[in-house]
Amino acid sequence: MIKLSHKIPSFHCAGSAPRYGGVRLTLTLLAALVTPLAAQNTAPDKTTNRILPYWAYPVFPPGVAAPPVAPDDGSRKHLPDSAAAFTTTEVADRFNIADWFPESHPPMPNVVSHGRKAAAVQGCGYCHLPNGQGHPQNASLAGLSIAYFEEQIADFKKGLRKSSEPRFGPETQMIQIATGLTGDETKAAAEYFGSMKYRPWIRVVETATVPKTTTNGSMLLPAPRGGKERIGNRVIELPEHPERTELRDPTSSFVAYVPAGSVKKGELLATTGDNGKTIPCMTCHGPSLKGVGAIPSLAGRSPSQMARQIVDFQTGARNGAGAQLMKPVVSKLDDADIVAITAYLASLKP
Repeated sequence: MIKLSHKIPSFHCAGSAPRYGGVRLTLTLLAALVTPLAAQNTAPDKTTNRILPYWAYPVFPPGVAAPPVAPDDGSRKHLPDSAAAFTTTEVADRFNIADWFPESHPPMPNVVSHGRKAAAVQGCGYCHLPNGQGHPQNASLAGLSIAYFEEQIADFKKGLRKSSEPRFGPETQMIQIATGLTGDETKAAAEYFGSMKYRPWIRVVETATVPKTTTNGSMLLPAPRGGKERIGNRVIELPEHPERTELRDPTSSFVAYVPAGSVKKGELLATTGDNGKTIPCMTCHGPSLKGVGAIPSLAGRSPSQMARQIVDFQTGARNGAGAQLMKPVVSKLDDADIVAITAYLASLKP
């Protein structure tokens, strides 16, 4: 197995204890989070006994809970080219979305900007960002068709879409949110995100070595002490500017490190099926892989997110109507194939 470091990212202010994803950590937590990877790997899927790739499901090590939130010091944070300013409490408010660039997108419907607290429906713009670009631990919604969006919400509600890793929080949150959404709210969100164009967001880099990483419980982050390690058979997707990503900057993008030769191998799989291992992606997703009707776009999307979907199809965690079409397509793909095909798809112009 490839060993990953789980040291703590250097999100902190001068004179403070180390901070982790906007929270202050104790020495006990610091020790707990550097557990060797062998003890941190996701458990095999109970149905298929498939070992889940940790890099796609970067949950906390067993027995380690999310650390408590540090008190807000009251200072207002700023981002490049934004006239807005927010405290960390305001940035963390899931029911009153901090909008750094309100002029860059259409007016947000209430379900996107606020949600409904009484129904535990968080504002969509918190996780998926006001421009729908999203983060590696969730979906990029910009440019998705209304039909696909509504189908996925229905699958979450019916229990037909979940995560192969039960500890992976974003999927659990989506099930809860989808359960509380009304039909009108679903339509409003679908129309809003569908009206925007998904823009280039991920830089794919082929490499033999990558930065050592840690996790915030759902996303990989650079280890604060730096260092490099061999990439092995993984995709390591990291924020280009971690501090800005922590502040939910909708303009701060990501880099996806992939093994040398991955993009070419993935192109062979995606465009020819590689002698029957799969079928060409454009058969269903369109000639430019930008989606057709209720079939989503793939070009330029997060490789971590796409890898999880492939694995979830394989394990049966995704089991809706669309999943039935995908299961035979991905059934023969091993982890090396998944790394390659998602590297290729992420490298395409959206």
